[in-house]
Amino acid sequence: MNSGNKMRMGKSNAPLSPIRFVITFLFLFGLFYGFYIFYLSLTAPGGKFYSHFLDTHLNFIAWLRYILIESSAAILNVLGYQTKTSITQMLVVGHNIINVGYDCLGFGVMSFFTAFVIAYPGQLNPKLYFYGVGLISIQVLNLARYILLALYWKHTTVYISDHHTIYNLITYLLVGVSIYFYTQHQSKLEANAKN
Repeated sequence: MNSGNKMRMGKSNAPLSPIRFVITFLFLFGLFYGFYIFYLSLTAPGGKFYSHFLDTHLNFIAWLRYILIESSAAILNVLGYQTKTSITQMLVVGHNIINVGYDCLGFGVMSFFTAFVIAYPGQLNPKLYFYGVGLISIQVLNLARYILLALYWKHTTVYISDHHTIYNLITYLLVGVSIYFYTQHQSKLEANAKN
């Protein structure tokens, strides 16, 4: 945001007001997260709108879960641990078993991040770079969470903390910090483009 409280898209002369940015961001976030929830209902067996075709051939949610589980297992195997996996679980022999539910995949924070990147004006190349690195970083944090839970999480009947909440707090904090630096970088690019 420049000193005139206006945001600009690259070298465009059309200003984007902060109110429009917020509305665009909220709309996009609702659209992306809503699509995820809707698609989940289409690919979850037993659901009212279940589609066997989408579940079998176009289930990107199951693909992401598979990639995360198998990547976590591969990292643990390289570190010398023995793992066993299924489509929803990972067991580290002698340690823990984790169940990877739909709420463990990071679609909420990815929807938030995607909505911000699209809604916030700026030059395209830095935007694409920031978006790619951001999505990868979100899932690297997810992998780290799976590995730590599989090795060290001790579930007790005494509620101390919820690992979903901890993951979300850490991830949103890191996303917030990265967004701050990203917006500063885009502002510098905009200022240089004017000179």
